[in-house]
Amino acid sequence: MRIKGITVSLQVRTVAGKDALNHEYYSTDWEDVENVLVSPVSAEDQITSVQLHGKKAIYQIAIPKGDEHIWDDRLVRFFGQTWHVFGAPETGIEENIPLSWNTKWKVEAYE
Repeated sequence: MRIKGITVSLQVRTVAGKDALNHEYYSTDWEDVENVLVSPVSAEDQITSVQLHGKKAIYQIAIPKGDEHIWDDRLVRFFGQTWHVFGAPETGIEENIPLSWNTKWKVEAYE
């Protein structure tokens, strides 16, 4: 049996221009990212995330090797809901990890 992730939609921001004060403004779009692993976090990880970030992690997502999207502070959609990516990523050395994923992020419910 082979492990396979799901397709999630990631909010992608691109610079759309600059305003009168020379500040950049962005347009947002949604892109599908395939083969993302999603798993619930442990009770200990929930407590730790609240203590460190003031946010309650519900799931963690594992990103496929070679993915170059920006995930920090972005919205993702899976399981029919929208989630917010937060915290620092846990990244391993690509060559030393035998599976297809090397970066994990925590996500919280987004309202």
